[in-house]
Amino acid sequence: MFLYTPSIERAYFDMKALALVFNGKILRNLHRWSAHGMVVTVFLHMVRVFYTRSYRPPREFNWVIGIGLLILTLALSYTGYLLPWDQLAFWGITVGTTIMSYAPFVGKHLRFFMLGADEVGHEALLRFYVLHCVLLPFLTAFLMAVHFWRVRKDGGISAPL
Repeated sequence: MFLYTPSIERAYFDMKALALVFNGKILRNLHRWSAHGMVVTVFLHMVRVFYTRSYRPPREFNWVIGIGLLILTLALSYTGYLLPWDQLAFWGITVGTTIMSYAPFVGKHLRFFMLGADEVGHEALLRFYVLHCVLLPFLTAFLMAVHFWRVRKDGGISAPL
């Protein structure tokens, strides 16, 4: 975060310059692969919970919290996707938000809220940066705390049937 500026003029070059920083390339790749691993791990955890029927009472509230954590994990991946500001990121976000705009009633408003403009640009980069680095991590940490508290309150991890 100390070496990255969320502006369309500098974002791509800041990412490239990480290779010049001591262990910068390793840290960036570690972050990237850990993000992929987190999505896979959360998905596999949800499959395990579903398979063992741990979503049943008294754990149904924790299942809803888990769904929220899955959504936040995907949102963290999606918002981090734009930050390198390369062609792959630009067009990925353009296609994703265009698909989002087809949602009935709120689609166009949601797209405008996400991008801050009608097209992917500086406003979108800044919004995705704040979402990725501040808002979503705080929401995720809060829901994780509630999730772990509920696991303890409900008697620990449920056993397979």
